[in-house]
Amino acid sequence: MSYGRGYGGGGSRDFNRDFAPKPVEVGKEYDVDVTEISRQGDGIARVQGFVVFVKNGKVGQKVKIHINQVGNRFATAAIVA
Repeated sequence: MSYGRGYGGGGSRDFNRDFAPKPVEVGKEYDVDVTEISRQGDGIARVQGFVVFVKNGKVGQKVKIHINQVGNRFATAAIVA
């Protein structure tokens, strides 16, 4: 007897989260604080909790960024000169 859940389905792990509107948009600029460094060496900032990887960002910088790409779980950006 089945109750609507198959094997290996992963459960209901915030399924709708991936479709929620993102707080950043491609092509727009935002003022952020770089708070961490990624494993690849880019800076990490957050906009309303949403992770943004900042190319050449350094911890402690307060910078204006330009969003290049937005994915389901993070965005990538470059520092505006």
